[in-house]
Amino acid sequence: MNLYHVSRFAVVTLICLLPVCAHSAETGRNKSVSESPTVSGDDLATIGERIRQTGAQIREDLKDARARMEAKKAQQEAERKREAERARQQAIKDAAVQAAIRENKQRQAKEAAQLQARQEAAQRAEQVERERQAALAAQRAKQQQAEKAELERKLALVVQPTKEEQAAKRRAAKEKATEALRKARESVGVRAFAE
Repeated sequence: MNLYHVSRFAVVTLICLLPVCAHSAETGRNKSVSESPTVSGDDLATIGERIRQTGAQIREDLKDARARMEAKKAQQEAERKREAERARQQAIKDAAVQAAIRENKQRQAKEAAQLQARQEAAQRAEQVERERQAALAAQRAKQQQAEKAELERKLALVVQPTKEEQAAKRRAAKEKATEALRKARESVGVRAFAE
């Protein structure tokens, strides 16, 4: 309370100087009236009363000033607390917003990574399926070619005996016909066939 000590010092100084100032002012005024430097008891009582009133007024003013200063300090403290609370609430809101933004970014990054992983897995599966289909197609083509070669070989085996059989049948038929012709010639003679 530095102001309190200063105000006390000012009051004491004023109280001490007031009789001297009042006395010199009184002396200056009374010079024309009278030259006597003596002050009566009533004047001293009046001066003392004025000093007491002035001191009381100063004390009252100081009390009011102290009260106003305390009220202002309390108001400033309340304002500082309100401002600190607002700042704390704003910091909480900002932290919540930042956390929501981070969470949203993490979720989006995770979804993007999952989507990319699914796409890559789908591409790999598609590639594997294409390779499997190509391998199956190559295997089918190879198998068809092998079957065709086997069929051609079997056909060649089947066709060759058939031609030989046909040639054998023709030979047998020719031999039969020749035999029949010979028998017929012998039984009828050569003249019957000549006509």
